[in-house]
Amino acid sequence: MVLSQFLDHLESTGLVPPGARVLLGYSGGADSTCLLHLMKMAGFDIVAAHLHHGQRPEAEHELDRCSSFAEEISVPFLSGRADVPALARDTKTSIEEAGRNARYAFFQTAMLQTGCNLVATAHTLDDHVETVLLNLTRGTGLSGLTGIHARRHEIVRPLLAFTRAETRAYCESHGLWFHDDPANFDVANARTRIRHRVAPELETLNPKWAGAVARLAEIASEEDSFLDALAVSNLAPCERQTNGRLWFLTKDCEASFDKAGLLATSPVLLRRAVRLVVEALGGQLDYAGTLGLVESLASSKGSWTALGGHVVVEWDEKDAHFRQTRPDEPFRFPMTVPGETESQEFDWVLSAQYSQNLDFGRDRGSLEACLDPEALKGSLYFRTAQAGEAITPIGFKGTRKLSDMFQETGLTLAARRRLPVVCDFIGPVWVPGVALADRVKMTENSQRALRMKLAPSPGTSGTSQGVYA
Repeated sequence: MVLSQFLDHLESTGLVPPGARVLLGYSGGADSTCLLHLMKMAGFDIVAAHLHHGQRPEAEHELDRCSSFAEEISVPFLSGRADVPALARDTKTSIEEAGRNARYAFFQTAMLQTGCNLVATAHTLDDHVETVLLNLTRGTGLSGLTGIHARRHEIVRPLLAFTRAETRAYCESHGLWFHDDPANFDVANARTRIRHRVAPELETLNPKWAGAVARLAEIASEEDSFLDALAVSNLAPCERQTNGRLWFLTKDCEASFDKAGLLATSPVLLRRAVRLVVEALGGQLDYAGTLGLVESLASSKGSWTALGGHVVVEWDEKDAHFRQTRPDEPFRFPMTVPGETESQEFDWVLSAQYSQNLDFGRDRGSLEACLDPEALKGSLYFRTAQAGEAITPIGFKGTRKLSDMFQETGLTLAARRRLPVVCDFIGPVWVPGVALADRVKMTENSQRALRMKLAPSPGTSGTSQGVYA
């Protein structure tokens, strides 16, 4: 009965597509044991992944039992270890949060090791409604009322339609081994307190209270998505293209907007819009931070750092600029000549091809260049621009600092760090969108040309709006 309901649920939701290899978070509790057995019975390609949290003496025995059970039902098993108490101390977070962070970090590593493309966790309907109540007690907007999502990125939760009682009954009816984590009965934990003290009281008010909260979460999810889409549609007309032709260099790490256009948006959508942009860049804004930022944007000039310090918002009288604070690491790589060199990190392709076509007219800001290969000194490579370095552009007799030319071109600091500077043994020969060195220019005596081009990787959107859309 449960298996057929499980299969119907997966078919209707499409949570696990055909051919997927799934890493299953397996703690040995009733929920994850039920999910492991159901996925195996349903014929999915799965790997059981167990993380030893380093918290309880019996955890070693539990790891062995989990390994044995996975072997009994012919499921590959992978384990890892983490010192969660130490992580909690080092990161100044709760044991629960440190454990969650450790688990998902372990899952990411395990996915790479096993070739899985999805992670399945055994969150149930009870976990879902408990999350809604917990968020409510902490103060939340619509997003917090949506609870646990059935899918977020590569994480899927196939058991959200089932209760904890159902997973336990399934294990007992099939004679499956499982254990109870003592933490699930420790009322010092806020979630456990809701489970054992609040939930029974709610049941006296409405025996079907869990379903009612789940409906609330579903409605909140639909309306939250609608408001997100509305906020994004209001953002789009306000966005200013950053870095001109080189927009694709920083499409994932910064975004700029017309400040007047932003402030003309309704307060409800403006608060949501700034939060969406900050979150898309890897930062966080709580309620107070969101209100503070929106209020501060009305000033002529200022800045605001999001929670965690990963994103900064800076503005003047005209523009509001959102950017990540983490600097990119310097790079240096040989260039494929002839051929293409692709940066998967920054989503661009740098190509170089020899040609007998000696047409070499290009404007200074072009992302294509034509140079005399015989004027080069050694092999070509590309790297990050270096502090204080200079180039003699075509048509100039003296040198010019790259930093001055970057400023004239309007490149942001992030774009300057990501722009590939093409060099030979002497130094820069081409800075895409900025300058070509005079010493490698085509002349009447040139016999052939080396034509270079910097372009976004195939499939990259032609707008910088992808950062928050």
